[in-house]
Amino acid sequence: MAWNVPLRNPPDGWLVCQPIGTPPQTPCEESHIERPVVCPTVFWLHMFEPIDPIALTRQLCAIESTTYYEGPVGDFLAEFLSARGWAVEKTPVEQPGESGATGPRWNVYAGPQEQRPDLVFSTHMDTVPPYIPFREDEEFLYGRGVCDAKGILAAQAAAAEVLRAEGLRVGLLFVSGEERDSAGAKAANENPKGSRFLINGEPTDNRLALASKGALRAVFRASGKMAHSAYPELGDSAVHKLVEVLARLVALELPVTEDVGPSTLNIGQVQGGYAPNVIADKAEAQVLVRLVGDSTPVREALVKAAKDLAEVDFTLEIPFVRLRAVPGLPTMVAKFTTDIPQLSNWGEPLLLGPGSIHVAHTPYEKLAKKELLEAVQLYMQVARQLLG
Repeated sequence: MAWNVPLRNPPDGWLVCQPIGTPPQTPCEESHIERPVVCPTVFWLHMFEPIDPIALTRQLCAIESTTYYEGPVGDFLAEFLSARGWAVEKTPVEQPGESGATGPRWNVYAGPQEQRPDLVFSTHMDTVPPYIPFREDEEFLYGRGVCDAKGILAAQAAAAEVLRAEGLRVGLLFVSGEERDSAGAKAANENPKGSRFLINGEPTDNRLALASKGALRAVFRASGKMAHSAYPELGDSAVHKLVEVLARLVALELPVTEDVGPSTLNIGQVQGGYAPNVIADKAEAQVLVRLVGDSTPVREALVKAAKDLAEVDFTLEIPFVRLRAVPGLPTMVAKFTTDIPQLSNWGEPLLLGPGSIHVAHTPYEKLAKKELLEAVQLYMQVARQLLG
């Protein structure tokens, strides 16, 4: 089957239900008995070759799109999907001042012509640094974004076109900023399209996630008094204070949810001091907790650990979410966070995608071609079950 843009020269014996060169707006009312008739939706779609998800992944990964620099990949997708008959909207996503980036970046939405989608596939266009050039062999795709999440994006686009050809009302939403602060998802949530379901894509090994852990990010800042290290009695070490706080954090007993697992804590960055012979007057640590429930007890535990030694600033919270299961599909629990909590106006969420989170964000990121092709079929299966 082939699809894309309107047929310029219909074959002999076929009746054109809509003006050639324009997307169909109304159902065909002609009889299909006496002669072949091209129903508008089918007529519009059965024109070009189907999307090859491997080839599209290859194209997407050739475009560097580290967070804050998603503009070029958004431009590519908007043009690509528009040429295939989708109604495309490209919405600006604000650049934060601290990003240092000056170029534009976008969310890209592609939906049915003048119709509300019943289901929307969504994932993110941005990747973590550093950029790793694309390469492949017979079995795998390699490079930054192949599984997180450009291969997922390609699989969703390929699945959506098949479903569209079947007459299902589906859409695509590709956002910026997921790897940092979900800025694109937050912006998209202000302009939902009325969909009943949202299938979000992240690397889940093609298993449907039953839950996704949340995240609580905190900055611990200790203050002291600078002095010569030969006379410690004249100073007050901020580093020593912070080290004591971090020891308390590592020893914390955090909440556990039986069917999900434990909350986990990571001290990701530590900064402070000037030189070994200078008592530090400032020190700071960045901490991330993966949530398995309400954040309140975790917040209280972090504040208690810092008492009398440091100040705590909570800079980000993404809530823990439970997700819908679909009969017949293998399941898992995602220990990572997603854009789903920020897309609450886009319908009931599900989480599914090819690839392993264990290689995402690493120099060894890869995705099996077989798994990518299987994802297309899984996306179609889930959509049909939800909309059938």
